[in-house]
Amino acid sequence: MMALYYASYGEATKPNAFKTEEEIQYDIKKMGMTVGQATIAYSGLVDVQLGNDQVGQRIVITFTAKAMNFYDREMIYLDPETYYPVTITRDLNLWGKKERITESYDQKKGYVKVTKVAQGKQTEKVIEKKEMLDNIYGFIYRYRREGTFEKGQTLKLNLPTKDVAILLVKTVEVEAADQTFEAYYMESVPKQYRIWFDQSSQKVPLRIDGAVGFGKTSLVLKGYSHTDGFTILD
Repeated sequence: MMALYYASYGEATKPNAFKTEEEIQYDIKKMGMTVGQATIAYSGLVDVQLGNDQVGQRIVITFTAKAMNFYDREMIYLDPETYYPVTITRDLNLWGKKERITESYDQKKGYVKVTKVAQGKQTEKVIEKKEMLDNIYGFIYRYRREGTFEKGQTLKLNLPTKDVAILLVKTVEVEAADQTFEAYYMESVPKQYRIWFDQSSQKVPLRIDGAVGFGKTSLVLKGYSHTDGFTILD
């Protein structure tokens, strides 16, 4: 059994310098073949409507995936201090079956209310956890911002449907966007996710396995853009 080190991300750790308002483009790969396209768009700190005419600030990440008979768009709203989810809305279309899912998190009380609308019917369920609940993309950006990227470090990831540990295993070379990158490689226990981060100050996720909601697929970097023109592909 591996000993788990649950990082506090280190108040003494200097934040990494990933760019705000970035968009990362991916090919969706399955068995080595490109079967779709995906993007992760990071909008940084945004004013959002909270209800009752109140406006607050949230970190906003938009994940979009498109493939044959598959569409998934997730709007992920994170607490700007912790980078843990507050609200997630998801529009899903799988083989013509459309769903609208809203996840409302109460991190202090340790639960998420999941509301699903499908075929004209609305259902609700509440999932309770003893610890703060997470989202894979929120985790990725939180770790890019605050992670130490030390070999052997293991992090706890409490998802609404399962708990996993993610271990930074080693540094490796990875092929993406017709280039070879030096990367930090992380994998989860039990096996579900694998993530490769580039070793620049941006810590761009070059490849993500297990995050798309159909089959065994990989997100493999295709392009990167930012409003100031920076790109790791230069």
